[in-house]
Amino acid sequence: MEIYVGNLSYDATEDDVKKLFQEFGNVEAVKIITDRYSGRSKGFGFVTMPDEGEGKSAIDGLNGKEMMGRDLKVNEARQRM
Repeated sequence: MEIYVGNLSYDATEDDVKKLFQEFGNVEAVKIITDRYSGRSKGFGFVTMPDEGEGKSAIDGLNGKEMMGRDLKVNEARQRM
């Protein structure tokens, strides 16, 4: 299951996000989207969790939760067109 994570602190690392999501189950991958030129985080990313039930639990448990002073926006990622 692919999960969108928005409103991330610009200081959050992929390891920080992985630790947060691992409370809900196995995390296969974390990718924070960065600006191509500056390398700075754009404030959102994606988490891949192989088990759909664990992914839904993570969405329910983390949407609106505070991390590094910001309230996370967490939902199922939409497929790219």
